[in-house]
Amino acid sequence: MIQVAIGEFHLMDSVKKYGEKKDSALRADSKREAELYSNESLRRLSERFREHLEWEKRASAHTVRAYIRDVNAFLDYLEKRLSRPPEPCDLDIMNVRSYVASLFGKNTPGTVARKLSALRTFCKHLVRLRVIESNVAELVVMPKQEKALPSVMNVDTTFALMGSPDPERPLGLRDRALLETIYGSGLRRSEAVGLDLRDVERHKEHALLKIRHGKGDKERVVPLGRKGMEALEMYIEQARPTLVDPRTKKSDPDALFLNARGGRLSTRSVAKIVERYRPESGAPSDAGPHALRHSYATHMLDSGADLRSIQELLGHSSLSTTQRYAHVSIAHLMKAYDRAHPRALVTSSKKTEAENKKREEDE
Repeated sequence: MIQVAIGEFHLMDSVKKYGEKKDSALRADSKREAELYSNESLRRLSERFREHLEWEKRASAHTVRAYIRDVNAFLDYLEKRLSRPPEPCDLDIMNVRSYVASLFGKNTPGTVARKLSALRTFCKHLVRLRVIESNVAELVVMPKQEKALPSVMNVDTTFALMGSPDPERPLGLRDRALLETIYGSGLRRSEAVGLDLRDVERHKEHALLKIRHGKGDKERVVPLGRKGMEALEMYIEQARPTLVDPRTKKSDPDALFLNARGGRLSTRSVAKIVERYRPESGAPSDAGPHALRHSYATHMLDSGADLRSIQELLGHSSLSTTQRYAHVSIAHLMKAYDRAHPRALVTSSKKTEAENKKREEDE
């Protein structure tokens, strides 16, 4: 028993020493890594930040571009302010505050907040790399923003928009199928153009769409109703085979939505398609592809769908994002109440009288 106890003691002592050596080696590696990154310029570190977003965070190409653009704008400001290429030691509270102050007056509070948020994420990455000790951008107060409600079209306007494309033309069939798909499944435009033919699972009365490239690279499956499925089938069977490259007579074999030359439709093209049909449908001048997604969520909520289900369908990571549509729905209900309820009419009438009386007194 004594020999066993001595053996266990030596084993535990060996394990402890091994752990201490391993911790020491890790600290040494971490120190060498910190020294390596600390000697790099902020421009080079911004490229490492791009790689971090692409490969570790799996952010979308649009998100990566937005972050890098905002970080580079800060580095451009620093270079101009310092009259030399910025270094990690230049990331101090005074320079960050000076940069944020320079943004006011030329940008909306929302834009300033977005740029500061990008800078905070960049600094957080540098703290992780041990390039800087603390995230100085966190010390700058985020500007207050007005929470604007999403742009939403009523049901009649939405239907008019989807009915605007000419079904006698291949591009018209494509446009109708695209609009029906975005509204029918509440997709982002990047998700719509990212769909492949294999992502469409057809059933008798509906279809299921597999979204492989959602925000944050998350996957989900969403339903598409009968009208959307019919529009999609007409496009796939009648129009899609005609959309080919004029020279090669070939098209992208995978992409669901093609452009006139047989390539995958771009997100910019989706915006132009919605813009093209806005006037004849009576849609608001600011209604873009995302207005169809907003309308989908609001119409679902108005028809009795619960917020949690809508959150899953939209692919929101947070319920608070989905709750914006509840505010829109309540706003619509209040307008309807004000127009129709007798008590609201009385109140509205008294309010108008009071306003008229005040105006007469002022005159």
